Amino acid sequence: MKKIGFLSFGHWSPSSQSQTRSAADVLLQSIDLAVEAERIGMNGAYFRVHHFAQQLASPFPLLAAVGAKTKKIEIGTAVIDMRYENPHYMAEDAGAADLIAGSRLQLGISRGSPEQVIEGWRYFGYGPAAGEDDAGLGRRHAEEFLELLCGKGFAKPNPRPMFENPPGLLRLEPYSEGLRERIWWGSASNATAVWAAKLGMNLQSSTLKFDESGQPLHIQQAAQIRAFRSAWAEAGHKRVPRISVSRSIFALVNDLDRAYFGRSGRETDQIGFLDSTTRAVFGRSYAAEPEVLVKQLRNDEAIAEADTLLLTIPNQLGVAYNVHVMETILTAVAPALGWR
Repeated sequence: MKKIGFLSFGHWSPSSQSQTRSAADVLLQSIDLAVEAERIGMNGAYFRVHHFAQQLASPFPLLAAVGAKTKKIEIGTAVIDMRYENPHYMAEDAGAADLIAGSRLQLGISRGSPEQVIEGWRYFGYGPAAGEDDAGLGRRHAEEFLELLCGKGFAKPNPRPMFENPPGLLRLEPYSEGLRERIWWGSASNATAVWAAKLGMNLQSSTLKFDESGQPLHIQQAAQIRAFRSAWAEAGHKRVPRISVSRSIFALVNDLDRAYFGRSGRETDQIGFLDSTTRAVFGRSYAAEPEVLVKQLRNDEAIAEADTLLLTIPNQLGVAYNVHVMETILTAVAPALGWR
């Protein structure tokens, strides 16, 4: 059984070739795309978060709007960069958006990815503590956020409040029961996957991973997922964790598909460096006729290990075309693989 969602990076560009030429275009089309994805039977609508770029940034207004316009589709992020976040304010925003959506948020959080600016989180007022690097900053903010989502009171009430307080220490409001179990960690390494499992977060593994063995991405991700599950079991968590992988997959069924993606399917992974010392493996993309895709995807070990597949979409091609992309996967590829 596979849940299948889309993942939009939310690009916009003034180019005449783009259907999203402004931030307003991206935001409004993202809402429309989620509505259409729910209509055709997709399980999830996920959005990437990037700062200082012509892409989606502040996620909670968008998530709340999507939640108000839909009824059952999961609504999530992949991922929110926790180096930029105030955990307390984020807990309030997340609680409000989840209540509007009827407890459908699936929030992917992480350290983030290479950025548009140098140490952009400093412009937001945050920085590593003594002896801490920026990855530690992100993990610290994540742990604070998770603790707040437990709903325990921690703030001493004013003895002369404007409004009557409940007894005891106060928690942040609005509070959404169950959101704590719907937090995912976007992991690029085996070690952070194990760390996430110990904290009871679900796992998101993207199309990029630190190259820890020299093997193809899907094999490294499968090993990462198994390490995550082992650590989850050792931690003694009672519930079954969720695990997603992201892939670029395009079924070529008409001339427009072939014009856009007929030559874009990479048969092998790519190797690159995120900084001067961090070697990463970037996953291949899949673009072929449906019957060929089925054969290729059967060999993807990470997809086999995960319960959720997120399809990265070319959002600048507009809502109608992306609905076609998703619907083709649902009807011409997923059933042949035994998904759904």
